[in-house]
Amino acid sequence: MQKSIAIELTNVTKVYPVASGLFQALRQVTLSIPTGQLVAVTGKSGSGKSTLLNLITGIDKPSEGRVAVNGIRIDQLSESALASWRGRNVGVVFQFFQLLPTLTILENVMLPMDFCNTYPKRDRKERALHLLDQVAIREQADKFPAALSGGQQQRAAIARALANDPAILVADEPTGNLDSQTAHAIFHLFTTLARAGKTVIVVTHEKEFVVWFENTITLSDGAIVTPTSVNP
Repeated sequence: MQKSIAIELTNVTKVYPVASGLFQALRQVTLSIPTGQLVAVTGKSGSGKSTLLNLITGIDKPSEGRVAVNGIRIDQLSESALASWRGRNVGVVFQFFQLLPTLTILENVMLPMDFCNTYPKRDRKERALHLLDQVAIREQADKFPAALSGGQQQRAAIARALANDPAILVADEPTGNLDSQTAHAIFHLFTTLARAGKTVIVVTHEKEFVVWFENTITLSDGAIVTPTSVNP
């Protein structure tokens, strides 16, 4: 059975003004990613990886071209509509976790639900605990981030990214600060999420993890140098 397309970019170019003129971060990028796949984005520093993520997550808009996520042209949304869409449809996992240090792990995971009002208040704590259980750190719920190891903080960050049950999960170098065993556990979790129907996109430069991915998109100087679509 053919999968639906979760992410589709068509002739996307992104240009930024710089002191010397204009910098073309992406050049005529066309790609499609089916629903429920674990996909790697690779390339050297400055190749356009972060720009591509910013366009897919609606943090930025293309200078030219179309960006559609689950059938919605996010490049056409207003800033307020985009912020609302992003909070409900996209989860982001950062390399350096970015957990709020003055909140407990449980409170960090509940925060997206509070911002977007996606679940009734009475249900948010139990959902957050369920997510922490999913990432195997429920017993850390009442601790502050500083009391957790790097691997535990990354698991908490993944739980937070999943708080609003987003269809798209994006992770930017999520294992760059983790030991090999913990990194493999994180990728096992990503695989489980993809099999459950989430589309998971991971920026990584670590070749040892290539076996986990169903597809790899490689960027060079703002252009894709690998096949631009995925066979479901």
